[in-house]
Amino acid sequence: MTEYQTPKDRAYTNTLLNAAPKEAAAFMNLKHTAERTDGVIPIKYRELMSVAVALTTQCAYCIESHINNAVQAGASREEIAETVFIAAALRAGGAVGTGLMAMRLFEEAGTASK
Repeated sequence: MTEYQTPKDRAYTNTLLNAAPKEAAAFMNLKHTAERTDGVIPIKYRELMSVAVALTTQCAYCIESHINNAVQAGASREEIAETVFIAAALRAGGAVGTGLMAMRLFEEAGTASK
């Protein structure tokens, strides 16, 4: 394999959707519902949240799509930058949180081996 995730992969969108039509329909319904413009949360904030999640899941397609949507919804460069650092802090915080569990598991493993 010469390359991983590339924009050329978008050519397989219909292949994927058609190979699992019920699941694809459910996913697309959820996606459209989450991205609706008539919700209580304004679209700009929905898109900034989507950018944050896309950054933590590291989905390049999602990052591109939701950055474009956020800009169209009026997000500024500064709002995108703050979103990046909020996502980074929460991602790091998640590591600390699971680190606490790791410490407990270490203690339990030590107790179990005695």
